[in-house]
Formats: sequence, C-alpha cells, structure tokens
Amino acid sequence: MIIGVITVVAVLVTRMPHSFGTQATKSIQSGLPNLPASVTLPAGTAPQAITFGTGWTAIVTTDNRILVYSNDGQLQQELPLLAN
Repeated sequence: MIIGVITVVAVLVTRMPHSFGTQATKSIQSGLPNLPASVTLPAGTAPQAITFGTGWTAIVTTDNRILVYSNDGQLQQELPLLAN
C-alpha cells in the first residue's frame, strides 16, 4: 500500500509540471484584458471598484459615478449612479 501511494505521488509530481508548462501559461495570459498604463481620475474622486472588458476599463468612484476609460487611458463616458 505504501509503495502504491509513493507511485501515485511520483506520477503526479513528474506529470503535473508538463500540464502547466509555457503553452498553458500563454493561453491564460492571452485571455487577459489590455489595461491602460495609467488613468487620471477627476479631482476629488476616489476609486471604490474597478472592472474591465474588451477595449474599456470602468471605475466606480466613492461619489457614486462610473467612469469608463478606453485602453489608452482616455475618459470615454461618465455615468451617475442613483442613490438609494
């Protein structure tokens, strides 16, 4: 039984690194979005949350606004959030 456990562990250790090699890493990285190098928020605002999609980044601010930026960091749209 001990030899069986050692064999299973040895197979996992020797086979798993091949599964997570450079090809797997490249496919994961290719799915990541392009984020802007920098974003300038309007004066007096602070970020509360951030999300991103293809070609845009959205920042929710503490003053209840959503700021949508393009991949080059330019402000594209500003949306007010309704207070509850």
